[in-house]
Amino acid sequence: MTDVSQLSPMHQQIYTLPNLLASITDPFDVSARETFSFEMCTSIKQIYLVGCGDSFHGPVGAELAFNQITGVPTRAVSSMQFSHYTAGFLPNTGPNTTLVITVSVSGVVSRTIEALRLAQSVGAIGVALTGNPDANLAAHAQHVFKTTVPPLPDEMKGMIVPGVRSYTASQIGLYSAAIRIGEVRGHISTLQADKLRAELKSLASTAAATIETCHPIAHDLVREWEDLREFVFVGAGPNYGVAMFSAAKVLEASGDPAWAQDVEEWAHIQYFSAEAATPTTFISVGDQGGFDQQRTAEVVNAANAIGRRTAGVLPEQEKEVSSLVKTKLPIMGAVREAFYPVVASIPGELIAAERAEHQGTEYFQAFGGGRHSSRGDQTSRIYDSIQLDEVNR
Repeated sequence: MTDVSQLSPMHQQIYTLPNLLASITDPFDVSARETFSFEMCTSIKQIYLVGCGDSFHGPVGAELAFNQITGVPTRAVSSMQFSHYTAGFLPNTGPNTTLVITVSVSGVVSRTIEALRLAQSVGAIGVALTGNPDANLAAHAQHVFKTTVPPLPDEMKGMIVPGVRSYTASQIGLYSAAIRIGEVRGHISTLQADKLRAELKSLASTAAATIETCHPIAHDLVREWEDLREFVFVGAGPNYGVAMFSAAKVLEASGDPAWAQDVEEWAHIQYFSAEAATPTTFISVGDQGGFDQQRTAEVVNAANAIGRRTAGVLPEQEKEVSSLVKTKLPIMGAVREAFYPVVASIPGELIAAERAEHQGTEYFQAFGGGRHSSRGDQTSRIYDSIQLDEVNR
């Protein structure tokens, strides 16, 4: 058993994820039932999942689940793209037929607040999925889906680390919403809905086993890759969201350039990158039900052929893609592709934590070089950016 107290702050938070998953699944299901009424669920004809940063990566990972479970066409859109380029052109499907779920753990991000306000101004149903029901996002929302997480243990409070708990909470909130909507609409039966809820609860044990198994592998990989200064994470569908999140954690933790790419797009773009040995990590369910199985196998072969150091975040039982990558970071349990992002994000988190520790770098570059950590930051202005009053057309 790992002595968590001896680990880095980011490692410590990663090790809290199994308990977090066990503690939030039931309360978030209750919150979903309270938020998404019968009238709302049965009237909607299209859904948009909107957020920034990690709160956009979560929606990208959840889009497949919404399409499969709710039976309602769903798109994940970044807050900027939605508020400035989408809200003014929403299809006219009638009153109360467009649902926009905006995701922000803090509830104070300007672009996401703007997206919610503008969505509601053109007749969409607005839901704020947030861990801070007293913040501005919730104050502007017609409906609030509370996804508040339990506090950290006392010894971990006050740590400023790349976020892993908040992202996980947002994912479970989104999946809980999808199950609720699909059940109310009759797209899935109550028996099927309860089975899906049980699958979400089982992810706690899968996460625990995955952390214990992948931690030493990530430790060794980072040392094998220590001479390289760029990282690429590749996925399709929900796993493109995982790729974006994994790249973000490396960038936040160690400051190294890290990129996310779609499987097909890698073959069109990163295939021509000059650095042959670039660590390239593929995230897939592979032959365990992945819609991307065949193409991912082809692209891994291409990556190997040009000298990439390939790794794979793959189910323990997966064979085809596993036989092609140079290193496997196994997900220790059977997880459907739609829910895979919850646990498939763990290996990338571990790589980020290991890289920062091994390089001796401070998270977020210690907010130096003109950066600021406060919400009054006048450089990035994430929290006080000027907002649109009306949609663009």
